[in-house]
Amino acid sequence: MAGKIPQGFIDELLARIDIVDIIDGRVPLKKAGKEYKACCPFHEERTPSFTVSSSKQFYHCFGCGAHGTAISFLMQHEHMEFREAVENLAVRVGLEIPTESADPKIRQESLDLLTIMEQADQYFRSQLRAHPRSESAICYLKGRGITGEIAADFGLGYAPDGWQNLLRALGGDGKRRHLLWVGGLLIKKDEGGYYDRFRNRIVFPIHDRRGRVVGFGGRALGDDEPKYLNSPETPLFHKGSELYGLFKARGAIKEKGFSIVVEGYMDVVSLSQYGLQNTVATLGTATTRVHLERLFRYSEEIVFCFDGDRAGREAAWRALETALPLIGAGRQVGFLFLAEGHDPDSLVREEGGARFTERLRAATPLPDYLLNTLCGQVELARMDGRARLVELATPLIQRVPEGALRELLLDRLADLAQIQRTALSGLVGREEARSPSRAPYRPPQPVRKSLVRVALALLLQHPRLARIAVQVDSLQELKTVPGVDVLIKVVHTVTEHPGLSTASLLERFRDSDQAPHLEKLAVWDHMIPDEHVESEFRNTIAKLGSRLRDEQTKLLLSKSRSEPLNEQEKARLRELLSRDRP
Repeated sequence: MAGKIPQGFIDELLARIDIVDIIDGRVPLKKAGKEYKACCPFHEERTPSFTVSSSKQFYHCFGCGAHGTAISFLMQHEHMEFREAVENLAVRVGLEIPTESADPKIRQESLDLLTIMEQADQYFRSQLRAHPRSESAICYLKGRGITGEIAADFGLGYAPDGWQNLLRALGGDGKRRHLLWVGGLLIKKDEGGYYDRFRNRIVFPIHDRRGRVVGFGGRALGDDEPKYLNSPETPLFHKGSELYGLFKARGAIKEKGFSIVVEGYMDVVSLSQYGLQNTVATLGTATTRVHLERLFRYSEEIVFCFDGDRAGREAAWRALETALPLIGAGRQVGFLFLAEGHDPDSLVREEGGARFTERLRAATPLPDYLLNTLCGQVELARMDGRARLVELATPLIQRVPEGALRELLLDRLADLAQIQRTALSGLVGREEARSPSRAPYRPPQPVRKSLVRVALALLLQHPRLARIAVQVDSLQELKTVPGVDVLIKVVHTVTEHPGLSTASLLERFRDSDQAPHLEKLAVWDHMIPDEHVESEFRNTIAKLGSRLRDEQTKLLLSKSRSEPLNEQEKARLRELLSRDRP
């Protein structure tokens, strides 16, 4: 049901973001005339040859030939898949990614699925209030210090014990049973039929960024395993994208200036009850880049709150590794580890919200946690131990965007390892040169000049020229000229979707056979000054038409010398010859 991302959304996304901001957060740029420059992040160099154009929303390295849009940069530099890169950028500008499907039945099924998820949410809530055996659930919540008000605020519910309670309540026909299964609320039996996924559990509805119910979590009331059960991945619910409580916490995160990330539903509910409404939880998965980008949209500081046991520290280290490419430039990440036997829920109930807030403010900053953890793995009193520290730290530090934080981390590492800062910089530089993100240097192949290539390059770099192309002689007449069919496609694309930038135009050809050729032409230096671009484009189209007519004339004259022309050929020859007369 999650269909293709509509091309119109890609256009809107690229129109809203600025590629300069996207790249500058990872590779510091310097203004150079109308463009921006930096040393290329994709190959080792000392003289900057990496340029970023704000007008074209495109980057290009004149050294190794790397080039592309903001989407391409995230795919190449951060090793993201296409959809992940689009989602990353969409989070930055607050856009919800729609999907399109050629089948209206599938689109309707998506709407029906949202409807039945909302009905399931209402069902679970009603069971907490009215089911004869809901007392066990109410007692459990009271025992955890949860008031009726906060339970209602978070929409907590109850899934009664039994195999078919929800199925009987909402699965009145085959279509509805199918939707409940697609939404992860029912499980298929091997022998046929369905049964409820959530049984004898406190139920926590999970909302997306628009406040729609897209999944559920359930906390067992008995001895059932697992203790916490989440909805499976569905067309609506993706654990790597959603955070429990974020829809409610957005305002508080902005107001307080930081977000708190915990691991459990009850941690979110309890902390919120004690005044820490800026709390969210991951959903049974490690923290992802999408999670962090989403949180950084609301504030520039994130504090992870984990149990102090081995599992908690392993989760913290995975979060650190995910956060490294995103920190700096005002963004901060901290880690708070709780004493053994405590989780955020139990600790805040024991000492209150004010004391818990003090703990959060004293959280260990990511740079300190990084170096302290690595120092604990080596013997700093030994020379080879300090060398090992450098080996462990440099691959991690190189993932931090260039800037003040990275330099300070290197300074601190040099002090700890008792090594000259210049020597350490050399080691980091060599490590970066070996990094998989850096391709070996390959000089770009020159573009051979031809009328069609000139026309395409001018049009790609200045899409507004399409209005000229449709005013001159019909391009259809030139279709027999190699490459003109691609030129026609580009002209039609721009005229049907006016206002496209170079980046948006190229994204529309991303999956086509012509994409590599068009990308090369988009950065080709054709040596035509901006003030002459329009007249040169007119002349190029005119020359194409003139050359085609000359070739057709020669062909028909040559044929007429060896055999009679048919009436159509005679008419065409008369037309061509009449055009050549003064």
